[in-house]
Amino acid sequence: MTGLDGLNPTPGALVLGLVQAQVPTVRTPEDLTATAERLAGIVRGAKRGMASIDLVVMPEYSINGLDPATWLDDSLLCDRDGPEMTILADACRDAGVWGCFSIMERNPDGVPWNSGILIDDEGTERLYYRKMHPWVPAEPWAPGDLGVRVCDGPAGSRLSLIICHDGMLPEMAREAAYQGANVILRTAGYTYPIQHSWRITNQTNAFHNLAYTASVALAGPDQNNIWSQGEAMVCDVDGTILVQGDGTPDRVVTAEVIPARADEARRTWGVENNIYQLGHRGYTAVDGGATDCPYTFMQDLVDGKYAVPWESEVQHVDGTGAGWDVPAKVRAG
Repeated sequence: MTGLDGLNPTPGALVLGLVQAQVPTVRTPEDLTATAERLAGIVRGAKRGMASIDLVVMPEYSINGLDPATWLDDSLLCDRDGPEMTILADACRDAGVWGCFSIMERNPDGVPWNSGILIDDEGTERLYYRKMHPWVPAEPWAPGDLGVRVCDGPAGSRLSLIICHDGMLPEMAREAAYQGANVILRTAGYTYPIQHSWRITNQTNAFHNLAYTASVALAGPDQNNIWSQGEAMVCDVDGTILVQGDGTPDRVVTAEVIPARADEARRTWGVENNIYQLGHRGYTAVDGGATDCPYTFMQDLVDGKYAVPWESEVQHVDGTGAGWDVPAKVRAG
């Protein structure tokens, strides 16, 4: 059952409104304000148009836009408690709905962060996350230093947020699920060349972790007429696509998920309960399963020695090929 994508919510359902927001053009601080007010209007309108919606999700870059020429302009960056977030938090409180938002966040000590914030229906911040894996070499953002975060959400959900390229690394969704997330949000600004990878990773992130995934990207053309894909997508715990959007800018794609179903699968599945079985290998033959870590990449990463066999042959190891300066910050260790 999908309750007609939230029109008739199933008992225990979390109803999502995934906004394929139009790529904004941002040239001045006033543009930031206007964009935030526009998104706030979409939040209010979505809840007014479909009262069952519990959570409205905006894509990555939906306030700051996709023009790299503006990204490091301090006057066009946002703050966690700045006026743009105040506008959006007020919209969530006024509409009585949760919201997920994206900002390119000013860093007083260095390069900006690409951050995501979850606001509840009272206008209170509930989750704050910095993108762990910027889309190098194209993105200049500082790598997130807060780890993956999880918070309690509506309808028994445990929500986590990963951003764009984060979702291409299976360890990110696994970390979210390991912390108890049963609904993993993924916001992005991806363009059409990434469409296939977007679809399969949304599905595999769900299946590998017995979690719902709910993902959405910007839509429409940027200043160079390169189109973002939109492509809102919600996947069931077995990786089945429940709802799939398109490339229509500003379309609100709705869906329902039932967090308790994910919780039940994790407790009751035998075959393919992979997130449990990773740490309990071969439990049919070994009491409790083997609990060692036989994966050299994990051990090397913890020890600060991660290196692929072709390490010395990798051609792109900084952002200079994409037009950015050599990093000023020296790597720790």
